[in-house]
Amino acid sequence: MAFLAVARSLRLPQWRLAAGCVYQTVWNSLSGLPAGTGVKDYDLIYFDAADVSWEAEDAVIRHAAPHFDGRWPVEIRNQARVHLWFEQRFGQPYPQLRSADEAFGHYAAIVHAVGIRLEDDDTIDIAAPFGLDDLFGMIIRPNPGRRGDKGLAAKAARAKAIWPELRLVDLQP
Repeated sequence: MAFLAVARSLRLPQWRLAAGCVYQTVWNSLSGLPAGTGVKDYDLIYFDAADVSWEAEDAVIRHAAPHFDGRWPVEIRNQARVHLWFEQRFGQPYPQLRSADEAFGHYAAIVHAVGIRLEDDDTIDIAAPFGLDDLFGMIIRPNPGRRGDKGLAAKAARAKAIWPELRLVDLQP
């Protein structure tokens, strides 16, 4: 909640806390593991199509850093510019998006595609285009629209070592 309050204070357009830190926090709670187990970083996404330059995204990252004060390792990415670098980094094409929430449809696994935001009235807004069954069922299965992600099996194996009760479904050997 403290992270979400800081993120909200940045007033980034369409922001969400997304992916690993969300599902891993839930899995830790379900498994009785200490908070933060397995969490490498906090993925903070936003969407600003007005300026998709690296310089603009870097300015947001530099502005945000002192707000998090070293308490959380944060990775901040403008989803409006992911299509510019994704294929070179991951070897798969990536469409130009129209919103931050559209990004969830392109995450490697169903359980990865969950994002949350703390609203001004302190309610939590959840984006989960594939639902929450895999999150609470502790399941990793590929996003059917993004087959062939070479890194998913390795990521799933690392997760299974931390949360042995995970079920891995339809992953390539």
